[in-house]
Amino acid sequence: MLRLSKKTDYALMAMKHLASDPRRRAASAREIAEKYDIPVDLMGKVLTRLVRSGLLISHQGIHGGYQLAQPPAATSVAAVIDAIDGPLTLTACTPDHDQCEQFSKCTVRDPLHRIRDRIAAVLAECSIAEIAADPGPSAPCPPSSVQLLSESPACASGSMLSGWTYAPLRKP
Repeated sequence: MLRLSKKTDYALMAMKHLASDPRRRAASAREIAEKYDIPVDLMGKVLTRLVRSGLLISHQGIHGGYQLAQPPAATSVAAVIDAIDGPLTLTACTPDHDQCEQFSKCTVRDPLHRIRDRIAAVLAECSIAEIAADPGPSAPCPPSSVQLLSESPACASGSMLSGWTYAPLRKP
């Protein structure tokens, strides 16, 4: 199953928080952490990774905090995932990593890489603006060949993305 890490979940929650009020100058790690019941130290580490990746800007001082580095529509969910967890992978092997004993005989490696590319494309199409708009679990993000299915009540609220699973849409 494709599953986002908790850190990525928290990063997406922070990005949504920062994108949801365009009048907000900046928000502190403490403010975001307390709003979503996340340990402040962990949120600080997540926000630092987002700053290092260029997705957030940090400001020091009494009115400091974190803010989006670009408009929410210009930042993809894929960029946030990559900033926290690194490149999306489905298998242990990669096209340039042939150390697996089965590499030369594997019949599913290339199809799985194509599937990974399709999933990555869907995540790249979905922006933080779409997440911030919170269309609800019945509206896919983005409207393409994938629909979102909720696994748990916590996910139905739209607050935690790690519980979402993806399934192909059925053609009528």
